[in-house]
Amino acid sequence: MITEQASTTTLPAGFIVRPAQMSDIETAVALFNAASIAQSGRAEFPIEDIRGEWETEDFHLDTATRVVVSPLGELVGYVEVWDTHSLPVSPWVWGRVHPQFEGLGIGTFLLEWAEVRCREVFPRVPAEALVTMRAGAISTHEPSQALLAGYGMVPTRSFYTMKIELPTEPAAAVFPANIHIITLPNRDDLRAVMNAATDAFRDHWGFVPSPEEDELRHWQQWIGRDHLFDPSLWFLAMAGDEVAGVSLCRSSSSEDPAMGWVNTLGVRRPWRRNGLALALLQHSFAELYRRGRRSVGLGVDASSLTGATRLYEKAGMFIARQFINYEKVLRPGIDLRTQTLHE
Repeated sequence: MITEQASTTTLPAGFIVRPAQMSDIETAVALFNAASIAQSGRAEFPIEDIRGEWETEDFHLDTATRVVVSPLGELVGYVEVWDTHSLPVSPWVWGRVHPQFEGLGIGTFLLEWAEVRCREVFPRVPAEALVTMRAGAISTHEPSQALLAGYGMVPTRSFYTMKIELPTEPAAAVFPANIHIITLPNRDDLRAVMNAATDAFRDHWGFVPSPEEDELRHWQQWIGRDHLFDPSLWFLAMAGDEVAGVSLCRSSSSEDPAMGWVNTLGVRRPWRRNGLALALLQHSFAELYRRGRRSVGLGVDASSLTGATRLYEKAGMFIARQFINYEKVLRPGIDLRTQTLHE
């Protein structure tokens, strides 16, 4: 059981901390967007996306979140811990403090609470496993970086948002011989596409395997809570009856409703190095263009083990934003996450 006394940092007089409640969602989203505007100049948090996250089956507001409320009843701080993976060796911490209330110790207070919460995963992972607490910051926002570094978190990796502008209709993609494209045939049958994506992402830094049924349940929750889920934007590259690669797209990005988004792009090992990934990406660009999108984005590991950044640059994409991944070791041990590409 986590208590609010776990933090050694004191909140300003009259401020209180409590779990978030669904009734907080509008004020919470207002807080997130105030912070987003201060950090990047844009409101990037649609209420529908936040509601979908808060309603995730394995995410419980009472145990996974805390909010800080001012003496006037304003919601001025928020933090959440995601440890829903079946092997939660690196729980993700995400939080925001309202720009008008920075510098009062609220961010540090929430990080201290989150660390205690993250340590609760210890019994759920092998005793010899490394456990880290992860968080991130936009590379251009120095206060966030200073907060995380001051808390003892270390930058370990960078991730990019990459983007392409589409002023004219993209050329048609050319697929390798014996490959044909279909869209998700049945939204209730995700196993084949899930297994293909999981297989492709085994070679990505930070990958941790899950039991198949656990992973399937998470995928079902993912599409169930996404109000923009569209099976006609899930492109499957088929080699006969096998899924060789996937490009799972969304009509809009959370950070920019006018920009299409490639959620997941992956090709399984036997079909790599023959142009399939590039063709899938170009096919996605063309379809999103036909649906009125004049830019498309995606997220990628800046040091991708599979060379994804080079692929995206070849496709005409550029780096639009950099995020820095910070980690704090909570328990030393063997790192169970994928670290290198094994040929």
